[in-house]
Amino acid sequence: MGHIALYRAWRPQSFHDMVGQQHIIQTLQNSLRERRFSHAYLFSGPRGTGKTSAAKILAKAVNCEQGPGPEPCNACEACRRITAGSVMDVVEIDAASNRGVEEIRDLREKVKYAPTEVRHKVYIIDEVHMLTTEAFNALLKTLEEPPAHVMFILATTEPHRLPATIISRCQRFDFRRVALDEQVARLEQVCADESIQADQESLTYIAKLSDGGMRDAISLLDQAASFTDGQVTYQQVLDITGGMPEEQFAELAQAVQAGDVGTILMVIERLMQEGKSADKCMESLLYFFRDLLMMKMVPSGDALTDRLTRVEVFRDLAETFAAERLFQIIDTLNRYQTDMKFAVQPQTLFEVALLQLAAQGQSFSPGHTGASGLQDTGSAPQGTAEQSSSVQHLQRQVASLEAKLDQLLKSGAAVSSQQEPAAERTQAATRSSGRVSRLANKPPQFERYIADKDSSEFGRIRGNWGQVLQRVKEAGVTIHAWLVNGEPVSALEDRILVAFKNTIHRDTTEKPNNKQVIERVLSDTFGKPYQLDTMMLKDWEAAEARTEDRQEPDFQLEPEGQEPSREPWIDEAIQMFGEDLVVIKD
Repeated sequence: MGHIALYRAWRPQSFHDMVGQQHIIQTLQNSLRERRFSHAYLFSGPRGTGKTSAAKILAKAVNCEQGPGPEPCNACEACRRITAGSVMDVVEIDAASNRGVEEIRDLREKVKYAPTEVRHKVYIIDEVHMLTTEAFNALLKTLEEPPAHVMFILATTEPHRLPATIISRCQRFDFRRVALDEQVARLEQVCADESIQADQESLTYIAKLSDGGMRDAISLLDQAASFTDGQVTYQQVLDITGGMPEEQFAELAQAVQAGDVGTILMVIERLMQEGKSADKCMESLLYFFRDLLMMKMVPSGDALTDRLTRVEVFRDLAETFAAERLFQIIDTLNRYQTDMKFAVQPQTLFEVALLQLAAQGQSFSPGHTGASGLQDTGSAPQGTAEQSSSVQHLQRQVASLEAKLDQLLKSGAAVSSQQEPAAERTQAATRSSGRVSRLANKPPQFERYIADKDSSEFGRIRGNWGQVLQRVKEAGVTIHAWLVNGEPVSALEDRILVAFKNTIHRDTTEKPNNKQVIERVLSDTFGKPYQLDTMMLKDWEAAEARTEDRQEPDFQLEPEGQEPSREPWIDEAIQMFGEDLVVIKD
């Protein structure tokens, strides 16, 4: 017979062989000893922790010719045949492949018949959470009151997906992740029996990579033994798993702390030349800084580290970082790791992440939190300069608000003094073409907008307009839906002009609440307050064309008191629908 994978060869065949589930083993053995075992069990827990193995051991224990007893003998005909999977009365069902109601109905029919080869029929349903709702409903009554000769063992990694009615009819056992020292002891036993030579450091690293799953740990050991021809070392385990040596972690961490950009780029390039993937390096580096944080926060908690095998070697390195700095680094790496999942060039993001951390480290000052939520930087004189700059910024904002208030008061006085009908206040006729237009089409300081449409300030605003739209979307999706119809066409020192293709989009954007949100985003994006002005895009393009042809602007009003001529049916429409819903066009 050919080679059998180590995880299959070392699958537990008795409760004594199981690793790390003593609370479950003791309960099952006591129930078997007293012959008080249940008709239905639910085994839940992470992968590779022994759920299916425990189910088969339990099936052997209740059917053993020497029992039922706390351990199967593994020598009688029943035990050997159940181990080999050749007993028809012990049925393993993969619920991922047999998840429909028809399969469960077939099971219900077969449950009625007495076992033919052993004492109890045992149904082991693996990944039971994959069953459909109809299948669960079909199983429910049989699970509650099965024949006396039937036992159900349900296994799942996602117990939260099972209906409460199913869980309440089972004895539930939660398998936990296997402890690190128990995994290492088991790996040492495997190495001794399989004539594999492996150092303690490599076995510890394998156990940490398995994340508490004994099956995963033995599979990694099998892979490492095949790669190294039975001589397993720490460096070789790193090579086959794509990991990074702890020394390279430390070199990157020291370079980040010192702001040494050259060393950072050199180490990254070396890792890429060795065939490491950028996303795997990011994951490993995140674990490394997490372990440094654990060493910093819990000096005696060596067992709390996820990947570090030589804690004492890096304790001095952990002490060079402030706890706030480590929190900041982990937060930054986590954000970049999320972005790397969708990046075309993940190596570039990996480099940018570390360069940003190096830049932050040069000016990191614990205890001072800035507007970004991260720790602000700088020494005491720099902090004083920043405070002075903030005061100046607030003073500019106050001055801008006072100017806006003064303008609003003047506008209110002008409107109250005119006492004109709404239609007369919102319409103006042009002398050149005779078209009917709205007075609102001409924003304040329109001539200056025309003159400054090619300014460098406007170029900066146009280049960052996508960022403005994204921030407005985050502030309110509805507001973004209206604003996206417009485009910036000019800007002054403290004002931005946006031209819209559609009237309703412009009018909705001009609503006070919506306009306030947009102006706040403009202020946050460009670092100073801006006031939003709007107009129709067609009017802007027409005025722009006339300016280029050296013609007079098209925004001239009728003499005061003179009304534009209009057809009688226009008045009837206004009377029928209201002046707010009627837009008069040429």
